[in-house]
Amino acid sequence: MLNFISGISATSAALNAERIRMEVVSQNIANANTTRSLDGKPYRRQQVVFESLLQQQSGGRSDRPLAEVRVARIQNDQHPLHTVYNPGHPDANAQGFVDMPNVNVHEEMVDLMTSSRAFEANLAVAKTARSMALQTLAIGKR
Repeated sequence: MLNFISGISATSAALNAERIRMEVVSQNIANANTTRSLDGKPYRRQQVVFESLLQQQSGGRSDRPLAEVRVARIQNDQHPLHTVYNPGHPDANAQGFVDMPNVNVHEEMVDLMTSSRAFEANLAVAKTARSMALQTLAIGKR
């Protein structure tokens, strides 16, 4: 079978990776003030780590590998927690300090915009590939 939309698997993998990144960033923003998570400690910012995966192209020219991006892992950011003085907070220590999550909402918003733009770019690639495949099929009908 002919593959009219070559590279669509790489685009699909990139769309999936960016979707996961947007979900993680959204989770970070939602927990920016969570001082006690399930483990009883302040929330730690999560980071998505991507990796590139090279695959041999099936059919056609097998000498050119296709590169896909995928999520390798989601890991905790090891930057220190923020400490604020708030003696009335239920999680304050004896000195009145509270450990706050290491989430900077401004950085998260920039990450969200960057991920959204990358998602849009990959979606445009998929739409263009689809359009080209449909035009190729239309030529074949004539």
